[in-house]
Amino acid sequence: MESDPGFLAAVEEAKAGFEEGGVPIGACLVSKDGTILGRGHNMRVQKGSATLHAEISALENTGRLPATAYRGATMYTTLSPCDMCTGACVMYKVARVVIGENKTFIGGERYLKERGIDVIVLENVDCQGLMKQFIEQKPQVWNEDIGE
Repeated sequence: MESDPGFLAAVEEAKAGFEEGGVPIGACLVSKDGTILGRGHNMRVQKGSATLHAEISALENTGRLPATAYRGATMYTTLSPCDMCTGACVMYKVARVVIGENKTFIGGERYLKERGIDVIVLENVDCQGLMKQFIEQKPQVWNEDIGE
C-alpha cells in the first residue's frame, strides 16, 4: 500500500507543501481502475485560504467530473482527514481512504467507517516525521487550524 502510486503522489505533494512553507499534508484521488484523477496539497498558507486542505486541493485539481467518476475511488492522504475533508469524501462517495498517519491528528475516521467507507491507516514514519518537523518549526501555523 505504501508503494501505491496514489500514496507516493500524496507524499510528494506533502513534501512540496513543506518546501513552500505550508502545512505538509498531501492527497491524491485515484479512480477504481487505478488512474490518478487529481492530486494536491494543503495550500492554506500559500493561498491565504481557510479551506484549501490537501483533500480539497486534490478534488479541485481533479476538475469537474460526473458523480460516477468518484464512486469506487480511493483518496490517499498523508494525515487523517479533518471534518471538512471527511465530508468531501463522503459527499463524493469515495470507497476507500488510505491515511499515511493518524498519530499527529485523528479526524473523521469513525464517521467514514460509519458511512461504509473503507479506512486504512498506514502509520507511515515519513508522514509522521514530516508533520513532527513542521509542528516544531511552525507551531503557530499548525495551531491556527486543526492543531488546537
